[in-house]
Amino acid sequence: MKRMFLSAFALVACFMGLQAQTQVIAHRGFWKTEGSAQNSITALEKAADEKLYGSEFDVQVTSDGKLIVNHDSKFQGFVIAETPYKQLKKIRLANGEKLPNLKKYLKKGKKQDIQLILEIKSHKSKEVENQVVADVVKMVKKMNLEKQVEYIAFSLNVCEQLVKHTPNSEIAYLNGDIAPAELKKKGINGIDYNQNVLFKHPEWVKEAHELGMKVNVWTVNKIENMQKFIDMKVDYITTDQPLETKELLR
Repeated sequence: MKRMFLSAFALVACFMGLQAQTQVIAHRGFWKTEGSAQNSITALEKAADEKLYGSEFDVQVTSDGKLIVNHDSKFQGFVIAETPYKQLKKIRLANGEKLPNLKKYLKKGKKQDIQLILEIKSHKSKEVENQVVADVVKMVKKMNLEKQVEYIAFSLNVCEQLVKHTPNSEIAYLNGDIAPAELKKKGINGIDYNQNVLFKHPEWVKEAHELGMKVNVWTVNKIENMQKFIDMKVDYITTDQPLETKELLR
């Protein structure tokens, strides 16, 4: 009986150790591979094929209120916020795909075994941001993706709105200018800071963990820096080099 108890304890300890291991998030999907492109559906699928924890992507809004997946506020000469979707949907990405809208992207993501790390970009006013947050969360809930979607944003207002609309979701702040304890008070349960911020404030990793918050770091592409953050026990590393990070974790 004692031996069985010890074996069960060892299994639990092993499981907890595996759970605590740093995990990999593909920055804008796994795009540094043949046939892929940043923020493309192919990049999402390729990240899932590599069994990564998550695939990060960016959400913008068009002049007519349509949600699309793209990083920059401008794309191929068009200012996204000033352009209707009917014009933008004709644009092709570097791999030949059409510029995806959020609904299509999430629909494809729902079929993949991967977390969807959804960044809501900052917009020109709080009113626009508030509407974008409401529309994004409504879509996620309607598609029953609340457990698969995690949110990140540079805008503190966006994070606060996410707490209001979907308080049980994973929500992380990106800007790097606020200590974890202050974010925790606002109901924000994660930090997702640039690597230089965490090199300057390594104590924030421990502080966040003591508060029950998750720690992500971006965008880490050098092997030596990946190892430093693994040693710091961050929860996630966001990278353009997911295979190298994955190999290092082995």
